[in-house]
Amino acid sequence: MPLGDTIVAIATPPGRSALGIVRLSGPASRVTAAQFLSPMAWRAGTAHLGEMRDAQGHVVDQVIVTFFERPHSFTAEDVVEICCHGSPVVLRHAVQSAVNAGARLAEPGEFTMRAFLNGRLDLPQAEAVRDLIEATTIYQARVAVQQTAGSVSRRIAPIKEHLLELILLLEAGIDFAEDDISVAASDEILRRLAPVESAVDQLVASFSYGGLVQQGFTLAIVGKPNVGKSSLFNRLLEQDRAIVTSTPGTTRDVVSQTIQIQGVPLHVVDTAGLRDSVDEVEQIGIARAWGQIEGADAVLFLHDLTRAPLPDYALADEEIARLLATKLPASVPVIDIWSKFDAAPGANPGAGISLSAKTGFGIEALRRRLLEVAGWQSVPEGVYLARARHVQALARVDHHIAVAAEHLAARAQSLDLLAEELRLAQNALNEITGEFGADDLLGVIFSRYCIGK
Repeated sequence: MPLGDTIVAIATPPGRSALGIVRLSGPASRVTAAQFLSPMAWRAGTAHLGEMRDAQGHVVDQVIVTFFERPHSFTAEDVVEICCHGSPVVLRHAVQSAVNAGARLAEPGEFTMRAFLNGRLDLPQAEAVRDLIEATTIYQARVAVQQTAGSVSRRIAPIKEHLLELILLLEAGIDFAEDDISVAASDEILRRLAPVESAVDQLVASFSYGGLVQQGFTLAIVGKPNVGKSSLFNRLLEQDRAIVTSTPGTTRDVVSQTIQIQGVPLHVVDTAGLRDSVDEVEQIGIARAWGQIEGADAVLFLHDLTRAPLPDYALADEEIARLLATKLPASVPVIDIWSKFDAAPGANPGAGISLSAKTGFGIEALRRRLLEVAGWQSVPEGVYLARARHVQALARVDHHIAVAAEHLAARAQSLDLLAEELRLAQNALNEITGEFGADDLLGVIFSRYCIGK
């Protein structure tokens, strides 16, 4: 996409609202906006009250206009932000007026891409902007803000510095090879590689937790009909989302909702009671339930402490347990939950968690258990990798370092080959920070942004 022209887009979500923002960026932003706004003093970093006019000079809306002069803007270009009333008609008029005045419509993510290409952000910071926009919990937002401030790049910088020092050392050895001067022994190079490898491994290990913070954890609630699945679902959500009655088979379809515990998103799925139903609609619901169960990260298996009798066609707990063991991978935890504790306070089921969705007894213990199986750690926010491309790049770093270490350990190293392996490792790190990279990689990353960002 051409990057020397002026672009325009609506920067607020679609629909009607009290306010909406139209953003322009590029060398002609101020000149373009001035063609459909009333005359004003264009002082940088200052908000101005003005009027937006149509082609005949009629006032369409009163607006607040803010001008950011390069390089002191998000994109490091001249930027104009027009804050008007959030009518879709008014917002579209502002965009069309800018296009008529010479601007073009922005591509998805183009504002952030310009910030990256103009050196305002590095690539992990640019990716974190999208994370911040899409955050569904305050914890996600706090982590994203840290990463927009460059926390990932700061963590990677020392690794790159160590690699650069080793590359320079090896290249010096190549220069002095004809003089038979040894710059560094193999053991010394291995010693210097060890902290690099350790730092890379620590970052890779953070991926599982980073993925949890960003993407969340899917939890399926299963069991016989009328054991309290929907009641527990509503208690976890703290709202009446699922219908609860004393009639078995009330839930006939999958009901899902996302909640948060300690900032971790939990996608909770309430499923139809598992039984051999003769009802066609309920059969479809049960089939969908198994689809959700097989895709879950963890399963809550509810048992009724009151042991109330159910119709003959209801599956026994033993049969459900057998099916779960057959259908689920061994890595998916199944948590036994004994429900209706308020109706059977003296019952002693043994293993599992006893609770009452009606009174709330045992709910906190369940929340703690869910965080435990999800892999949550009670630690301050740190640098967590949550993108597969980062981990794939680090895997290549690990590979090249391992190859170099094998050559050194075998005492059969060629300084040229060793230096090349470390350069390849450094190149993989540069892919993460975006110091250089293929245009198609940048296109994929920024195309996932909204138009106005």
